Amino acid sequence: MADAGRGGDGRRDERRGDGRHGDGQRGGRGGGPAPRRGASGGGREGRPTGGHRGPRQRSAQTPGQRARTADPARDTAYTVLRSVHEDGAYANLELPRALLRARLRGRDAAFATELTYGTLRMQGLYDAVVAHAADRAAASIDVPVLDVLRLGVHQLLGMRVPDHAAVSSTVALARQHVSQGAGGFVNAVLRRVTERGAGAWVELVTAGIEDPIARAALEHSHPEWIVRALRAALVANGLPDTELPQLLAAHNTPGPLTLVARPGLVADAELEEAGATPSPLAPTAWTLPSGDPGDLASVREGRAAVQDAGSQLLALALASAPLDGPDARWLDLCAGPGGKAGLLAALAHQRGASLHANEVSPHRAQLVRQTLSGAVEAGADVTVTVGDGREVGANEPDSYDRILVDAPCTGLGALRRRPEARWRRTPADLTELGPLQRDLLRSALDAVRPGGLVAWATCSPHIAETHLVVKDVLKRRDDVELVDVRPFLLDRGGQPLADTGEGPWAQLWPHRHDTDGMFVALLRKR
Repeated sequence: MADAGRGGDGRRDERRGDGRHGDGQRGGRGGGPAPRRGASGGGREGRPTGGHRGPRQRSAQTPGQRARTADPARDTAYTVLRSVHEDGAYANLELPRALLRARLRGRDAAFATELTYGTLRMQGLYDAVVAHAADRAAASIDVPVLDVLRLGVHQLLGMRVPDHAAVSSTVALARQHVSQGAGGFVNAVLRRVTERGAGAWVELVTAGIEDPIARAALEHSHPEWIVRALRAALVANGLPDTELPQLLAAHNTPGPLTLVARPGLVADAELEEAGATPSPLAPTAWTLPSGDPGDLASVREGRAAVQDAGSQLLALALASAPLDGPDARWLDLCAGPGGKAGLLAALAHQRGASLHANEVSPHRAQLVRQTLSGAVEAGADVTVTVGDGREVGANEPDSYDRILVDAPCTGLGALRRRPEARWRRTPADLTELGPLQRDLLRSALDAVRPGGLVAWATCSPHIAETHLVVKDVLKRRDDVELVDVRPFLLDRGGQPLADTGEGPWAQLWPHRHDTDGMFVALLRKR
């Protein structure tokens, strides 16, 4: 799957903004007006809902709060949510554009990023909270109003925003973007939400759910089918299912802002001067503690890029595995938008090899060209083509020495970076993607020369996209063998990464490695 960048740094300093739950205690009943029925999507009057919450420590450092007009950071978050829910936009692509339009930087950009991503991640849980506080099903509330409420709930339960600031600013957002009546409804619902802390709300909305998977799905805000699939993936990779809550929680926590230093294109000193620090996970990985990576000249020029350490490890493993015979032609079969191709191009250039980057989408192929500009400027031999990866094996049999198949998949391993993906994907996607994935792997095995290597990679741990694809393809071929990839997944110190499974393939995990949930299998053609 594609390597996605992030808008803003998405992390908070003294403010908790990572979507994790507090311990909120329940006490005696509190007051607050009931939601009123109205044309704005407000609900009918509800019963008072439970206890007054004890005081919480809050930070006063939030963007400017005005009584009647939404501030730019919250307005930006709302605009992105509407684009995601109404237009099918992707938050990781839409948010950077929205931040630029609003001219948000620094703390305000980070606030808008966490508010957007955190709200989308926790949407399932927040809808249950809204339903209880409004005394009506969340699905019966007009979606623009519901999006406002979701943003308000995240500020109250997932960020260190003072109650009065969260409520008043969210009411202003409703009045500005929906109607005055919507503002009154939002005010009433959010005042009820303030009566409990996050932990108490989780206890309330999950009470009576006996199925532990269903309860975990609501508590950690994942569709139930995904939770069941992740549990099966843990077990299939030799891990106890007791790690499931940790894995789900990791999906709701922003990952580090990681850069790839493309070998031979950028000096360590340049990244250190920019404030980046070496990541222990991969020899090319650097962590940027804050700021906009687009401000770095190395990123603008394609010599470095935002890329998850897990993605870097897969490309490095393919490049470092020993090979008999020539090592001159490399292929990235599904290259768009170009993150792994950028690293492979730099590595190939160091060895005097060429890289052919293939992408079926013309638009994404253009993104690949842009991503590879730094390597091309340095003299790398790179070709970018637009074509169906399923046809490469027939058109160019036995032609390549190393091939990466970064296959289209559900992206269930990248849920922390693609917050809306969990709500868009369905089990039907597995049925649709399965034949394509198998055809791509077969094509790669036809295109690689005898003695050459193919890396099968997905940003999904789902066994239908990992183990089963590889097994199904191998059943029909007697000219391919699996190579244990784990010795080639090396950390910065040159040691094999721990906890990647029982082999011969490897699975990375957000809760164990702080990377995306990447899978890789290495196959050698006889």
